[in-house]
Amino acid sequence: MADSDNSMTLPFVTRRQVLVRTVIATAAGRLEDSAFTGDAGRTDVLSDPALALWRKWQTARKLTERLCRRQQRLETMLAGSVGFPRVIVRPPKGEDVTIHSIEALHDLLGKDGDMAALRVKAEADFAAHQARWDAAADETGYTAAFRAEREAGEKMQDLLQAFSATPATTLAGVAGKLDAVLREGEAWEECSEFPWPQIRSALSDLLRIAEAFGADRVQRRRIRHDQAETHRHSR
Repeated sequence: MADSDNSMTLPFVTRRQVLVRTVIATAAGRLEDSAFTGDAGRTDVLSDPALALWRKWQTARKLTERLCRRQQRLETMLAGSVGFPRVIVRPPKGEDVTIHSIEALHDLLGKDGDMAALRVKAEADFAAHQARWDAAADETGYTAAFRAEREAGEKMQDLLQAFSATPATTLAGVAGKLDAVLREGEAWEECSEFPWPQIRSALSDLLRIAEAFGADRVQRRRIRHDQAETHRHSR
């Protein structure tokens, strides 16, 4: 565990709020069942590099969330059994202060010689508590879980960055990009701050156009089928 002034520094992915689901939480299903995937359109969607990247990002995001939940469960267990590394210090003519990192300890006591004895004892107490935490973290699997969650989160971020260099060849790919941006950046559902309302609106527009175009395509197929049947019977 890294030193921290807080009771615990949350892992890479869990520092922000859990991201809300957007209007296309099941974007792949909705888009691939829509007009984007009819006949030749299906081939276009399947070959769209942006949509392929979106699927990889979705997989990485789900893995990261699953690992994050496991890491948090283990962290809660450790916090209850061992307690987050800390030391309680009482400066001269002061009240007890709970310290959660060596840096905070040095900030409190400084480097003055008259604080040397107190500082040495506090550092030793903190190091002992840190060692108990580290040993328990290894034994329970928390350390491995923490590392796996961080690595998965970094992979997810790499894939997210790749969107900016991956051109979409279909509207489904564009929608996938917008979905990833919303899931990663939107602080809370229906956030009214720029640019989230505009991005949600653009994504909704894409889905509406896809659904309308899909309905139109079905209608055109029916007309062609009826015309063919009429022609066959008239012969």
